[in-house]
Amino acid sequence: MLLFILFLLASLLLHPRDSYAEWRGWVDHPGMTIAIFSFFAALLSHMWVGLRDVLIDYARPASLRLFMLWVVGVALLGMAAWVFWILLRTQR
Repeated sequence: MLLFILFLLASLLLHPRDSYAEWRGWVDHPGMTIAIFSFFAALLSHMWVGLRDVLIDYARPASLRLFMLWVVGVALLGMAAWVFWILLRTQR
């Protein structure tokens, strides 16, 4: 994730995009789309592990813990689907 962020910052500093068409062309490139999706997959996975550990350690009783884990899981899957849908829409 750190490498992607450094790549993103370097890319934006070296080649600023001034218009929507330039941004869309940049994100539309298959390599960039895969990199963005991989970044978000890693980010959402990281979020799941952290939130799961906190809920397992501190949420009581067990029924509340299971409900909260379910809510977090559904929310993260929804975010993943949203990112996937956005990236699919950029493809021509």
